[in-house]
Amino acid sequence: MIAYNPKQWFRLIFHAYSAQVFRKLFPALLAIGGYSAAVCYVELVVLESPINLANTVHSLLGFVLSLFLVFRTNTAYDRWWEGRKQWGALVNVSRTLAQRVRLVPDTPGQTPFRLGIPGFASALRHHLRSEPAPLPDDVEGVSHAPNAWIASMGRQARVWRENRTITDHEHWLIEGNLERMTDVLGACERILKTPIPYSYSMFMKKFIFLYVVTLPIGFVGTFLWWTVPVVMAMFYVLVSIELIAEEIEDPFGSDENDLPLDGLCETIERSAAELLH
Repeated sequence: MIAYNPKQWFRLIFHAYSAQVFRKLFPALLAIGGYSAAVCYVELVVLESPINLANTVHSLLGFVLSLFLVFRTNTAYDRWWEGRKQWGALVNVSRTLAQRVRLVPDTPGQTPFRLGIPGFASALRHHLRSEPAPLPDDVEGVSHAPNAWIASMGRQARVWRENRTITDHEHWLIEGNLERMTDVLGACERILKTPIPYSYSMFMKKFIFLYVVTLPIGFVGTFLWWTVPVVMAMFYVLVSIELIAEEIEDPFGSDENDLPLDGLCETIERSAAELLH
């Protein structure tokens, strides 16, 4: 995730991220610019007079399109923020679990938790990115690494309870933290595996395309040859919003605006190491 100061206006205006979006859209911008120039040539040179069309329809469609874009970005940001809340909860429950385990008078037996707490966070990060994740040393042939780490810590907690190293209440507290970690796992999988509905995403892209394609026909009478840069600018703004929404609706990836999962995993590992030194 990009770290920035929201008060530095000019730095944000000319930040390199805008250049990255521009490079991604450059071929499409050239295409829409060429199309707009062709429309201007036909109306101003071939027909020798622009077609007089009222811009009322485009104004109404622009208002509807703006509502769709607001809903699109809000939906994408809700997914991003929900992912951030779940990983914040994981940081808290990891510290709580390490504090519970720290009170157990069995230092060698704390090893599965000393390795499992940061191991679960790292496995969850790789799992959400569809990458191979490390497994506990006592587990083989398991495809779901986060579950394997939770199971490893749960087995050690049961050993403590059977040996009367901890009471039933202390075992219940440890199991409660493991259940909270499982809840975070399920919530993150829900976000990952429930994308924006296909029909909505498809209609949004078609709406933007049809709106931009019809703009030159109605703008030539007002802007003449200036229609080309005006349409290109509007296309850039509309499609950039859609691209940003596509980027943040999957918050667990490695894009610049995705969640800082690497930093959060390091925080969990550092906290576990300090509490279970």
